[in-house]
Amino acid sequence: MSPAEPEGWKHRRGIPRAARPRTVVVLGIDGSGKTTAAAALVAAERDAGRPALVLRNRSGRRWLARASARVGVEVPVRLLDRIETVVRTANVLVSRARAGHRTGLVVVDRHLVCQLVLRRVRGLPPGRVLPWLAVRWLRQDTVVVLDVPAGTARERILDRGEDDETMEHLRAARSAYLDLARTWGWSVVDATGTTEAVLARLTDAAGS
Repeated sequence: MSPAEPEGWKHRRGIPRAARPRTVVVLGIDGSGKTTAAAALVAAERDAGRPALVLRNRSGRRWLARASARVGVEVPVRLLDRIETVVRTANVLVSRARAGHRTGLVVVDRHLVCQLVLRRVRGLPPGRVLPWLAVRWLRQDTVVVLDVPAGTARERILDRGEDDETMEHLRAARSAYLDLARTWGWSVVDATGTTEAVLARLTDAAGS
């Protein structure tokens, strides 16, 4: 099921129809450059004199992994997923509320889709509520998947020195994102190369 392209923004009290925000959701595997690309896109909009904002929807996965390593206790995968899903959903709700009161461009770094990908990689069922919410909350947004080879992503992760991902995890996650992009009709952007080159591709895909 593909998110339908809106013919016009739905009415929101207090915001003129022509001034409603345009939302671009940036997805991709860890190390694909989502945060850097989102920040660059917002900076380019602001440099052009247009309002723009970046919102991040983290799940707390990195923090949970560090905490688990410190205490030497591995969190069961289903419990881990539940915690991450609650945190990510809460962050997405806050982002939607913030975006609804903005004008100009809103760039969203990560979304509920990220949790769907994690579930697939971990061998967990997608469930019913999470896929439904993910599609419903993206219906009026432009969704872009930043794509890099798993090896490139892992090199970037190791370079930042904050965490690690296995090649197996990165390959499986990349495959899941590309599969979802084909299913739902999202744009896939080559995220290799310089920040400037990736920004140019992202800008073109986002229609900025």
